[in-house]
Amino acid sequence: MGAAGTGSDPLAAAGVLFRDDTGRLMIVRAVYEAEHPVEVPGGGWETADATPRDTAVRELLEEMGLRPELRELACVDWSIGDRRPPIVSFLYWAAAPGAEELAAIRLQEDELGGYAFVTPDQAASALPPNLSRRVMACLRAPAGTGPVELEDSLPAGQSAALLPPGPVPAYTKAAGLALAGGDRPPVVPPLDHDTYIATRPRIRAEAEVLTTGPDGRALAARTTVAADRETPRGAAARLLRTASGGPPPGRLLGLDWLPGGTGCTRLVFVFDGGPTGPAGPVDGAAPATGARAAACLARRGSARGPIELVDGVAPDGSA
Repeated sequence: MGAAGTGSDPLAAAGVLFRDDTGRLMIVRAVYEAEHPVEVPGGGWETADATPRDTAVRELLEEMGLRPELRELACVDWSIGDRRPPIVSFLYWAAAPGAEELAAIRLQEDELGGYAFVTPDQAASALPPNLSRRVMACLRAPAGTGPVELEDSLPAGQSAALLPPGPVPAYTKAAGLALAGGDRPPVVPPLDHDTYIATRPRIRAEAEVLTTGPDGRALAARTTVAADRETPRGAAARLLRTASGGPPPGRLLGLDWLPGGTGCTRLVFVFDGGPTGPAGPVDGAAPATGARAAACLARRGSARGPIELVDGVAPDGSA
């Protein structure tokens, strides 16, 4: 959408997971967030960001003076909340910053009040419950099975089978944590909550289903996600219900970010619909062609989670 989206179109955000040599995770303290002060580094997508990876890099440069070396996507989370549209959150693994990089960190005073590397157990208690579940899912995912698909920070689809529910730690916020870089008191945000949400840019989310006909030909059908009442997986299920006896959607095969420039930026969630049912192809299905379809169909035979794409092509560092 444009600089300020309307209606229920989702917001987007990107964060970074840094782990040091001992397995500790970097957390930060937001000075404007008194209720939930502890976060992982990152922030909200802006229309000037070509991709969520660009969002993550820009946010860390602005707020910490740190340029992360992003690696693979850790998770994507479709999160529904009160008094705001859904947020599509991307978390990326990144190379741990070296001693010189850490020494050069300069916190943006009106954004961050400190940072620390903490154990996973400490992070699980310090982070707000939804973010804690999101981060812990990334840490708990078996090797070679990411990225993790989440809905409201709970594993969905293939990820739900791989990640049974874990313990829910007590929420301690920043209590007992020594945060390097100062301990500035909370500040009043420049905008109230409702104004802030109203001015945030939005993206458009779409769900695509790949099915296979009796002749082995792949077909694709796509629909816009009604973000005020369904998740991308729910939109895929709606598509499949158009065929009698249609199965629920299978694996999330891919995430294709389509930059919109001054127009509408879109994010396509591609699901495996399996073979077409007795009623025939899903309504509106057409032959699955192009780079996105090829990349997602190749993912069918992999143990990995969804492939990250930008205009159908895997970005650098997304292996």
